[in-house]
Amino acid sequence: MLDVSVAYNRYKFLGHEFLTWLWFIMDVDPACILKAESDMVSLEMDNRIVLENSLDNRIENIRIKGDEAGFEEAKLSLQKGGVVTELNFSLKIGDHEWKFNIKGESLNISSLKSPETGKIEKKEDIEGAVLEKIYLYEKVVLLVENLYKQFIRIRISSKWESKTIPLIKKWIKS
Repeated sequence: MLDVSVAYNRYKFLGHEFLTWLWFIMDVDPACILKAESDMVSLEMDNRIVLENSLDNRIENIRIKGDEAGFEEAKLSLQKGGVVTELNFSLKIGDHEWKFNIKGESLNISSLKSPETGKIEKKEDIEGAVLEKIYLYEKVVLLVENLYKQFIRIRISSKWESKTIPLIKKWIKS
């Protein structure tokens, strides 16, 4: 059995590939993303992306952030062999909106901002508010799980090498 740290370092590339694939699929075939959550209105990249390039035995981090940020620099980094290490998302389900980050190497969800819960007017309302907040957090966790399952199904199929990688390379160059 592999040591946890060895396994973590050996397979963290899957998270980076997942985020790259997710960005690609959101750009090229957004309808594919909607399969992950039946009530989802939209899932969009928000205002932050972090990439990593390994150049001459050193690691270069590229952070692109801002409300009007263009991601052309990020695609340029991908052309040079960079990998997506973190993405910021905006999720809409019904009238509700979430904002969150996904870190590629561990698939951790961070900076999660969920929709507002009902007001707590009495002491008895606290339990309901906590359960509602848990439900709202769980929506994001389940979405990421479903998207990752979708990615893994494609990643282990024969189509990954023959179809998906050439399409991603073409998208990066566009």
